Amino acid sequence: MSKVETKMSKQTKPTETKKKLNVLIVDDDAINRTLHARIINQIGGVSKTAGNGEEAVILHRDGNASFDLILMDKEMPERDGASATKKLREMKVTSMIIGVTTLADNEEERAAFMEAGLNHCLAKPLSKENLLPLINHLLDA
Repeated sequence: MSKVETKMSKQTKPTETKKKLNVLIVDDDAINRTLHARIINQIGGVSKTAGNGEEAVILHRDGNASFDLILMDKEMPERDGASATKKLREMKVTSMIIGVTTLADNEEERAAFMEAGLNHCLAKPLSKENLLPLINHLLDA
């Protein structure tokens, strides 16, 4: 095998999702919403944002929403991430939901968030490097 063939056969890290994702970003912090939207755009997705869990529930209840992925912050006013996730699952929302927490959250808090119906949970700050492999893995599952 030549050097060219060897280089071509090596796997490269993907920089985009396997399909174009429609993503809802739910976070009460405008900076986090902007950063997460930028990451989604970089990996080839499109995003919409909600400022809290109640807005996410209303979007789905009104029938104006269909998302492949929801990035759900844990701590928000009006309706927190766990409550919003649980309500969305009760509404039969089948979107992949990834919880987003701070590193300060202990295992028990993360477990309670997962039990609300998350597919996975990641610690802030999110990055393309930690989000993309997870999304592609969950898409394959």
